[in-house]
Amino acid sequence: MAQSPPLSKLTASELADAVRDDRSLRRFLHGLPGVDQVGLEQRAAGLATRSIKKAAKRWAIDTAISMIDLTTLEGADTDGKVRALCAKARHPDPERPDTPQVAAVCVYSDMAATAVRALDGTGVQVASVATAFPSGRSALPVKLADVEYAVAAGSDEIDMVIDRGAFLAGRYGQVFEEIQAVKAACGDAHLKVILETGELATYDNVRRASWLALLAGGDFIKTSTGKVPQAATLPLTHLMLQAVRDWRDSTGELRGVKPAGGIRNTKDAIRYLVAVHEVAGPEWLTPKLFRFGASSLLNDLLMQRRTQLDGHYSGPDYVAVD
Repeated sequence: MAQSPPLSKLTASELADAVRDDRSLRRFLHGLPGVDQVGLEQRAAGLATRSIKKAAKRWAIDTAISMIDLTTLEGADTDGKVRALCAKARHPDPERPDTPQVAAVCVYSDMAATAVRALDGTGVQVASVATAFPSGRSALPVKLADVEYAVAAGSDEIDMVIDRGAFLAGRYGQVFEEIQAVKAACGDAHLKVILETGELATYDNVRRASWLALLAGGDFIKTSTGKVPQAATLPLTHLMLQAVRDWRDSTGELRGVKPAGGIRNTKDAIRYLVAVHEVAGPEWLTPKLFRFGASSLLNDLLMQRRTQLDGHYSGPDYVAVD
C-alpha cells in the first residue's frame, strides 16, 4: 500500500483527494504513519515531569478554570440542578470575583433551554451532547433530529459521538458522512466529535479517527464520553494534539482538542497544559481550542487557587463541592 507523505507535508489537494470516495479515504487513513507507542508514551511521561511555580502556576490555574466544560449528564438531572451548575459556571468562587468563568456548561439536549436561559448574556457557552450519546447506537435521522432539537434550544456547541462499530469495521465512509451530516445540522453551533478512544483499541486507530473527524469538518476532537472506564490519558491527548497541529500546518485552519474523563486535580490539569504548549503550540492555550471535560477538576483548581492567593491551604469546606 502506498504511504501518505509525512503529515507536516500534506497539501490541500492531497487532503481533498482523500475524501473523494470511500476507497480514497481508506487509502489515506491506512497510509498515515504508524504511531510509535514507546516514543509517544515516553514523551508524554517526560513532559509530565515539568514543574511550574509561583506566578506561572497561578496563570495555569486560571487558564485551566477558563477551559472547563462544567458537565452534568445524568438520568436524574433536573432544571434546578442545571441552574445551580450554571450559577457555578458564572461565579466558580463567589468570594473571589476575579475567578474566571468556565468555558461552557454541557448538558443533555432536553436541558439545553434551561442552561441557555440561566447563562444568557454571560459569555459561558451551552454545549449539548447529541447523536444518541453515549453509545451512538441509533439511526442517522434520529441522531440528526437530536442535534436539530439541541440547536433549536439555543445550544452553542454540539458534542456528537462517532459510530465506533462502523469505524472498527472499517466503514470509514459511513462515519465520515455521518459527521458531515451532523456538522450541517449544527448550523452556526460548533461541533465536537467524540472518538471514545477507550473503545478504539490502538493508537493507530485514534490517529485515523482524529484525521477522519477533522476531514469531515469537526471543530474539536474529543477523547471520551466519560461513560466508559477508559477515558482521557496524556499519550492519547498528545496524539490528538499532533493531529490538530499537523492539520494546521497543512491547511492553515485551527481545530480544537478536548480530553474528557479522569482529570481530577490541578497537577494533572497543568500536565495537560504543558502538553498543549509543547505538542501543538501556545496558540492552543485558549478555551477556543482546548477544553477539559472534567467537572470535579474545578473544585481542586479553586482550592489550589485560594492556596496560591492566601498563602495557605484551603480545604473543601471553603469551596462549594458539587
